[in-house]
Amino acid sequence: MPHERSHAAQQSGFHAALWQTEAPAGITAPAQDEAAQRFAVYRNNVQHSLTRALAARFPVIEQLVGAAFFTAMARVFIAAQPPSSPVLLHWGGDFAAFLDQFPPVAHLPFLGDVALLEYARGRACHAADAAPVAGEALHVPDPAALRLILHPSVTLFASQHPAVQIWQSHLPQASRAALNAGPDHALIAREPDFTVIVVPTDQGTHAVLTALAEGQTLRQAASQADPTTALTLLLRHQLVTQIQTGATP
Repeated sequence: MPHERSHAAQQSGFHAALWQTEAPAGITAPAQDEAAQRFAVYRNNVQHSLTRALAARFPVIEQLVGAAFFTAMARVFIAAQPPSSPVLLHWGGDFAAFLDQFPPVAHLPFLGDVALLEYARGRACHAADAAPVAGEALHVPDPAALRLILHPSVTLFASQHPAVQIWQSHLPQASRAALNAGPDHALIAREPDFTVIVVPTDQGTHAVLTALAEGQTLRQAASQADPTTALTLLLRHQLVTQIQTGATP
């Protein structure tokens, strides 16, 4: 047991040292200072790899602030929010909140929302599979009583800033048009061929989609706005995976 505790403490110290400036206790090398130098190289490699992983998840954020600033900012985030698992699939979920509180980017209040959009795209890409239903399933005597179960990849994005427009304008080969003032809304999801889509929507369509995602019936969702556009989007992109009838969700 003492050996196990000692080993666990050594692992904990090694992990903590990755985000600090000092080498962990207990590592040795033949020459003086060699252990610290080697660990510094290892630490730099780990932090560089994590920085590039973060940039791959948030490429537009990197464009907006510049590569050098992003690297420096990522090091601060990594030190504050290091991965808790070797699987980085969900790491970065706190990056938007970090940006909202990071003083050097306070003059870019939209940055956190752009990060939320990019993170939602990553989640959509890796969401669980679910087979879509045929649009004909809506052809029932009382379609207003139906409840639609949406694909697990669906995120209904909303921002008080023109975050969707900013993101779109930084896509490859995109034109830089003048931005309309927010709010912005979008449907983010993955189609059956694994294409991740970001479809801008108006506020009414967003309200209808949100109501449907919350389990409301078509009749209830239609009280928000005309549901035609929302239904067309869901069926066009094959994002309805189940249709429920009856009074209970």
